[in-house]
Amino acid sequence: MNRSLTLLTAVAAASLVLTSCSGAGAGSGNKEGSKAELTFWHGYTEADGKVLNKIVEDFNASQSEVSIKVQTNPWSVIDDTLLPALSSGNGPDIVAMPAERLPVYADKGAFVELDDLYKDPNSNLDKLVPAAADMETVNGHKYGVPSGFVPLAMFYNKDLFAKAGITTPPATWDQWIAAAKKLTVDANGDGTPEQFGLGLPDHATVANGVWPSLFYGNGGDIVKDGKAVVDSPENAETLKTWVDAIRNDKISPTGLDGIAGDKLFSSGKAAMYLGGPWMSSIAKENNINYGIAAVPAGPKDQAASAIGVSMAIIEQKDDSKAAAAQKFFSYFLQKEQATAWSLGSGWPPLRSDIPAADVAANPVVEALTKQSGFGRPLLPGVVNSTDTLTAVDKLTQRAVAGESIQDLLSETQASIQKILDAK
Repeated sequence: MNRSLTLLTAVAAASLVLTSCSGAGAGSGNKEGSKAELTFWHGYTEADGKVLNKIVEDFNASQSEVSIKVQTNPWSVIDDTLLPALSSGNGPDIVAMPAERLPVYADKGAFVELDDLYKDPNSNLDKLVPAAADMETVNGHKYGVPSGFVPLAMFYNKDLFAKAGITTPPATWDQWIAAAKKLTVDANGDGTPEQFGLGLPDHATVANGVWPSLFYGNGGDIVKDGKAVVDSPENAETLKTWVDAIRNDKISPTGLDGIAGDKLFSSGKAAMYLGGPWMSSIAKENNINYGIAAVPAGPKDQAASAIGVSMAIIEQKDDSKAAAAQKFFSYFLQKEQATAWSLGSGWPPLRSDIPAADVAANPVVEALTKQSGFGRPLLPGVVNSTDTLTAVDKLTQRAVAGESIQDLLSETQASIQKILDAK
């Protein structure tokens, strides 16, 4: 999944377009008793795509009222082409997209509001992991159904841990920093470690969620109730703690971005790293003997920013298509399908009543399932989330570079509030 997606330049003109546009075949209506034919765009292009397409095929075969045709493209292509396709009447009926993009389109009237579906006891939505459901709220209403929700986790190199005499992964910040110091090795004493205890990127992190996870752990936040709250004593303390550990104790390189961080861990030069399910594949490909643990608890909370994907229904004149799409959502979230999707896609179960034991056939999924309760959606409902996260990105990079934390927090607070007010 892309770490972030670029805001569409067409959004400025979208309000007029989306009040009258329709998805594929919209406005033609379905004759009474005829089959509703829907188009579903998604960006799952690997093994996860095969599993999702199989679930769609099974849904089509399970009943005679709805038929869904899948079109697969990279997530960035979907984001670039959705509004133009809707404008021309050639868009999908259902679309999946990274969850941070949902508010952009929902705010412009592109998606069907799903509050009634969430209230329907037959929809299976009452079984969702609560934080995954929170991810779908925009302006007080639900506009999507999650197809993926996974909190960041800590991946650690078991061989490096054993060499340092560390038997268990750290569970708190104090333990985390102490372990990182012990795992940092500067054998020749030149001031540049050959091995780092932790790869902690200071910018362009995984979906920009690493530092928000740290903020959450100390009781801080970025946006709350539509207001910027990044300039807080809690966030100042968080930045000081980790900037000191990076700059003074050299537990992680400075100026590290997410791509370089991936390489640092996969080359065996970082003992710990925050990432998502894909890190298991990267570790295996590079013969890293790895383990997975929860992001260690901060002084105030144990929390991890979560990456998500949302499915939404295009607002159109043909209400029967929206009803048909909702039938698919309910089917997708049945326990059998939800379990199969989790095992095949690598995402933890979306339903809170699927325990880790039910997905033990996939050890990575089992490990991540045990941590689902720590997940927090990143900036749920914030329309200008891309610009907001860019502001946070600049804050953390400049803080690690040595600039005044308090001055940066004040500057970032004003910048984010301006972004929020410009919605």
